[in-house]
Amino acid sequence: MTPEIWVCHLGTVDYREALSLQERLRSARQEDELPDVLLTLEHPPVYTRGRRSVAGELPMGEDWYAARGIEIVETDRGGKVTYHGPGQLVGYPIVRVDDVVAYVRTLEDALVAALAGEGVAARSRPHEGHRFTGVWVGERKIASIGVHLSRGVSTHGFAVNVDNDLQPFSWIVPCGLDGVQMTSLAAETGRPSGGMRCFRRRASWRVAEALGRRQRLVSRARLETRVPVA
Repeated sequence: MTPEIWVCHLGTVDYREALSLQERLRSARQEDELPDVLLTLEHPPVYTRGRRSVAGELPMGEDWYAARGIEIVETDRGGKVTYHGPGQLVGYPIVRVDDVVAYVRTLEDALVAALAGEGVAARSRPHEGHRFTGVWVGERKIASIGVHLSRGVSTHGFAVNVDNDLQPFSWIVPCGLDGVQMTSLAAETGRPSGGMRCFRRRASWRVAEALGRRQRLVSRARLETRVPVA
């Protein structure tokens, strides 16, 4: 029988709260106390800095960003600085991984397929180096990927711009790429906002399919019964 992946739609969750939940789920997955898990959610406005972040990627200074209601959080994921906010689909697969590079390519392929289902011709750029990790529409970036692996289990994951405000990306050096233009599903299709629910389901299905897993929708309450209380 095809192994399961538990898919849990969390709604809007503070970044640090989601990070704590990922860490608890990772520990449980490492001990085989639950199957692979995919969390899908949105975050309030936040910039996160990955392990390869360097000075200058947040040029306005923390006080300037704080005045605009955007938090800054250091993380252990790969990659550089990026932005999360309402209207962006974030996915955190907590899954067993043997080959991290192949895993990242798998996530890229799944998101390309999900976007194709929305009529957007997206692509990955695996032969152009790690700086171009993610998913692109032409030269415009629509999805970012950054993961962390600990004892064979992943945390962090992907973020797809669905109908979020893209301006906060212009206030940083997104993903360490000067001058990169960000785009979204809404910008590419011209369709009005409100497509998050449909795309969330499509992306979850494509990620599960790409990982060779069978989806099982579970509630957060069900997850919380399988992991230690924070």
